[in-house]
Amino acid sequence: MENIHLAAEDDDDLYSGYNDYNPTFDSEELDNDVGFQQAVRTSHGRRPPMTAKLPGTYTGGRPTGTAFGVSSANEPSPMNDERWAARPMTAVRAAGYSSTFTRGSAFDPLGQSRGPAPPLEGKIEDTPDEKIKILEKKVNDLIEESCLAHAHMDLQLALEKAKDAGRKERSLVRQKEQTGTADHINLDLTYSVLFNLANQYANNDMNTEALNTYQVIVKNKMFNNAGRLKVNMANIYFKQKNYLQAIKFYRMALDQISSAHTKMRIRIMQNVGVAFIRMGQYSDAIISFEHIMSESPNVKTGFNLILCYYAIGDRKMMKKSFQKLICVPLGIDEEDKYISTNDDPHGSLVIEAIRNDQLHQMERDRKGLAEKYIMTSAKLIAPAIESTFAAGFDWCVDMVKGSQYVELANDLEINKAITYLRQKDFKQAVETLKAFEKKDSRVKSTAATNLSFLYFLEKDYDQADRYADLAMNVDRYNPAALVNKGNTVFVKQDYEKAAEFYKEALRNDCSCTEALYNLGLAQKRLGRLEEALDCFLKLHAILRNSAQVMYQLANLYELLEDSHQATEWLMQLISVSPTDPRVLAKLGELYDNEGDKSQAFQYYYESFRYFPSNIDVIEWLGAYYIDTQFCEKAIQYFERATLIQPTQVMWQLMVASCYRRSGNYQKALETYKDIHRKFPENVECLRFLVRLCTDMGLKEVQDYATKLKKVEKMKEIREQRVKSGRESSGRSRRDGSVSSGEFFFIGHAESSRISRSVSEHASGVCLSDSGQSGHGTSAKGERLSAKLKTLPGSNEPYEASAQRDVDASYVDPLGPQMERPKTTAKKHMAEDEFADEELGDDLLPE
Repeated sequence: MENIHLAAEDDDDLYSGYNDYNPTFDSEELDNDVGFQQAVRTSHGRRPPMTAKLPGTYTGGRPTGTAFGVSSANEPSPMNDERWAARPMTAVRAAGYSSTFTRGSAFDPLGQSRGPAPPLEGKIEDTPDEKIKILEKKVNDLIEESCLAHAHMDLQLALEKAKDAGRKERSLVRQKEQTGTADHINLDLTYSVLFNLANQYANNDMNTEALNTYQVIVKNKMFNNAGRLKVNMANIYFKQKNYLQAIKFYRMALDQISSAHTKMRIRIMQNVGVAFIRMGQYSDAIISFEHIMSESPNVKTGFNLILCYYAIGDRKMMKKSFQKLICVPLGIDEEDKYISTNDDPHGSLVIEAIRNDQLHQMERDRKGLAEKYIMTSAKLIAPAIESTFAAGFDWCVDMVKGSQYVELANDLEINKAITYLRQKDFKQAVETLKAFEKKDSRVKSTAATNLSFLYFLEKDYDQADRYADLAMNVDRYNPAALVNKGNTVFVKQDYEKAAEFYKEALRNDCSCTEALYNLGLAQKRLGRLEEALDCFLKLHAILRNSAQVMYQLANLYELLEDSHQATEWLMQLISVSPTDPRVLAKLGELYDNEGDKSQAFQYYYESFRYFPSNIDVIEWLGAYYIDTQFCEKAIQYFERATLIQPTQVMWQLMVASCYRRSGNYQKALETYKDIHRKFPENVECLRFLVRLCTDMGLKEVQDYATKLKKVEKMKEIREQRVKSGRESSGRSRRDGSVSSGEFFFIGHAESSRISRSVSEHASGVCLSDSGQSGHGTSAKGERLSAKLKTLPGSNEPYEASAQRDVDASYVDPLGPQMERPKTTAKKHMAEDEFADEELGDDLLPE
């Protein structure tokens, strides 16, 4: 009592001020407080501004009761005990406030100023049952994580989680056995672990492990309905192409599934039928499919049934199966329910909401799949069910018109025309398409587009333009019609207008690759190389492996004089089409222009290997071997050119020159003689023969010299005749009259466009192997001769000497041979370098 009294004298009354009234805490007037109502309505989590200082509690100045009641002066209250004040019971009063709180004291909710806190109660150790529950939860969590990883296509992580779940589940079973609760093993958890593990093994193509795991489940009699998993085992055997074992397990699963599960039995029988098809046992497959079509028909089974009857050639059953296919109910409501009316605005909103929802999308996909199967079946069986393809297609069209797929009849007619087109029967295709001119707008536009395409292929550009206009008038937003219209304008070289049509087609359908490609070509023809490059780069992003697009990109970079980028795109093109000889030759040309002869030779050689008839490539390879002084290897290429152009004497003279260069004079002489027999008026061949016979000391030299003299005489006469004809033609023009000589000359000039020999006579130039005197009209040969003339000393002209009886001078078409270094002469000159100079008197010996 004394201690309490002294405490009361030293400190203020603990409960003083609690009965004072403060209007701030009058909760009855809060409804009329504008500031408070605004704060409640507008703030989220912010307290309203304080208008008065709280006296110690938030309950409006009223005393707060405790669980122990109000203590008296004679009985010590537990609230006065600091042990209780250190840890207030928050469930009874606000944290940090107690009856021992005095004015002016610091806020100490944790009671740190009142001495050390009492020790926390120690955690009770886990019992075996709690450990088992925790382990079961971990197993379930691992199974869930494995399934989520599989959903995110992380198959390896899913398998690892499944294995970890299996290990923890076995540890759980061992713990239960140790604690004597083996009778309470969770079989559902064990089944889930094993089933998930087998699935993950199968997803990771670990088929043997998956089969073993499934076998463990199936053999355990404690698992209910485990026999259904034989379907999964059969699927694995099917994936392994072990169809016999797959059929065995499918049938075992059918035996263990009751007839109440109709859908599951139907799917298993469908798998059995597909397995029989893979084995080539079409009769057994037909039994399964016929049973399905009688019990629960579906479009996929109907299509497979048609395929089986087509495989065995049963024409009658093909027709019946097609009729069953088009009668399969799809379970799709009519499209009219998606058409809104203005009478019911609320219903219009609902229809707008469900028009593109997932259910409607699923219905469209199902209907599209059915139409695809029907179209494919009609195109497959049309040639087989009737004597002609047209009759079979007409039967299919009649059947479709009487079914729920009425709109497919027009599509079948279009496919009939396209089939005619594939069979190169353009007349029938055009007649079939022209029958649609009086149909509805969509089919009419499609038919007109195809007609425009057909006439464009036949180069009847007027008809193509007419039908393109018709297709555009029916459907202006048809991108194919706009592309065809642009093509008809493109061939008329109006590239600007064509580009506008291509751009309009792209605005209607940004994925129209034909319009984008043709727009690039039009921009290229207009000289807008950067715009064309942009078009083909966009097209390459859509068609990653298109060889045509890559070639256009390479060509554009070449035109922009960026040979490095052109080479890069051609290299990408080679990776897609490694056997294209033109691309290989183009790569060789680019490397040749850069001076890299070795790389150029590699690509030219590859081009020749895939297409050994390209004169440009043959010309380059022959010149390459001549440059590198391997004339023996150049012979095979010039011989190939001789086979390709047998009327061009140049290539045969090249072969003979190669023989002579390589030292095989006898073979060279025989080749020249053969050339002389084929081209007896060739001057260069006769000159080579005269020179070779002279060098070899043969008796035929006089005969060839006589022939050479006669041929040169004839050449001079022809030149004079042509010269006089030109002079007389000029005089006739000046006199205003036309002579018979002029008609003769014009006749020769006209025939020069047809006959190369007459052109020689008209121009006064004879065929020869030299680059100086016109050895042929082939541009390829002229380029090769010009290339070969760049060799040292090869630009000497033919010398026609008037003093000598026979002019046997010639210039080697391969260029002069490289002289061997005269080392002895150089040594001699080094020893006596002043031999040719006069010495002064001061240098003479005394």
